[in-house]
Parts: sequence; C-alpha cells; structure tokens
Amino acid sequence: MALTDPGRQRVALVTGGAVRLGRAISLGLADAGYDVVVGYRSSSSEALEVKERVEAMGRRCVLVQGDLAHAGAPEALVSAAASEFGALHLLVNSAASFRTIPLEEVDPDEWDAVMNLNVRAPHLTVRAAAHLLREARGSVVNITDLSAFQAWAEYPHHAVSKAALAHLTRIQARALAPEIRVNAIAPGAVLPPDDWAPERWDALARRAPLKRVGSPGDVVRAVLYLAEAEFVTGHVLPVDGGRLLGPSAPPSASDDETNRDEGT
Repeated sequence: MALTDPGRQRVALVTGGAVRLGRAISLGLADAGYDVVVGYRSSSSEALEVKERVEAMGRRCVLVQGDLAHAGAPEALVSAAASEFGALHLLVNSAASFRTIPLEEVDPDEWDAVMNLNVRAPHLTVRAAAHLLREARGSVVNITDLSAFQAWAEYPHHAVSKAALAHLTRIQARALAPEIRVNAIAPGAVLPPDDWAPERWDALARRAPLKRVGSPGDVVRAVLYLAEAEFVTGHVLPVDGGRLLGPSAPPSASDDETNRDEGT
C-alpha cells in the first residue's frame, strides 16, 4: 500500500520495531514509502535484519537501542529521530511485554515493570515527540490488544495496562487535537505467542465470526489506514476477525479451556 503522495518525505518511528508485530509494521511502513526509525531493546541481530530490508526497499532506516521501561529512554529515542531526519510524521507505540502470571502473584515490582513499558512508555514517547508531530500535523498509533476490553485472568496486569493504553489513546487524542491525531489498534489473533500450543491458536480461529486467524499484514494495513485517515482520531480499531462480538450462542458443555477468549 503506497502513500497517497509518494513524493512527500514521511518519517515513522516504531517502538519495538525489530521483532514480531513491530517488525511487520516497520517493514510495511517502509514498503509504503516511509523512512523508519526502529526502536529496540535487545534484539540487535533482528534490528540489523530489518534495517537491511528497509534499505533494500530504497528507504532510510535508523536503529536506536534502549529499554523503554526506563524513564529516559523515550526522550533519547525521539532525539535520535529528530537528529537524523529533523521531522516525524507517524509514531507507532508497539513495544510491550506479554506476561502471564496468576493475579495473586503480581507483586509491586512485577506490576511496575509491565506498567512502565506498556503504559508509561507510550505516554513519555508521545510527550517527547509532540513538538515534531505537531509541526508535521502527524499522528500516533498505539498498539493495544483485546485484553483492553476482556478480562484475561491469565494476563492480569498486562490486561490492565492495555485497558489503560486504550484510554490514554482517547486522552491523547483530545489533548493533542487538532494538530496531532491519536488512534489505537487492538489486534486479535494475528501472531501466536511463542509458547502457545497449536491447538490453542486453532481454537481462537474457531471462535471468531470470520472462522480464521489473521496475520501481521492485517495490522499493517490498519496502521497505514489510520496514518492517512485525516478525519479519524480517538478511536481504538479492533483487527480481530470479529472476536469482540462474542459468541453467537451460550457456551456448551463441550467447550474446554482452549476455547477461552484469552490471548492475542
């Protein structure tokens, strides 16, 4: 999907942009004509591979290493983008943890680790980038997930953090309008966690109204839509095959734990 006007320079910053869904977003934006700043924490080899692929498309790519759970990292990430390009048109907050732990075992350190990365970092990154985005009349896309709307008991503090990010999206949209638009995407089953059994992934496909799982490309297309949708702000767009609609009938006795609506 190309930009409406491919002659314009466009710069995007993607946090967590070296692996999994962030990687797909980085490459999809480059394919659409964006120069890309890729933030990553420890995946240096994966980040270098993304850089090589972006540059093979004829776009520029800057890699910035940093742990966004630390309060100073967002500012350093944005400063690198400003130094290299002098502009920023799109910020995608994709970096996140996905921790599973029983609710009663979530201690203060565990709680803070998830909240700092999943909620505080998107706030601080937007805060640091606001002047660049305002000059460009750019936009922000926050990546949340369906746990923002559902009680995922296996991922308690993750779910709370994603619900907070969904509401932060609305607050950012209100506070930064009219110069900056802020939206979010809530992916459903588009990329299985590494530790999931295939049976559990297949169960999500059976429960979705569209009767299939999606792909990272579905999210990339949603990011590109929101980046160009000049009359859309403050919304969380589910990309989930209809799972938020819920079941079409009450659960039957044959439903087992693999059919629980918990997971990406």
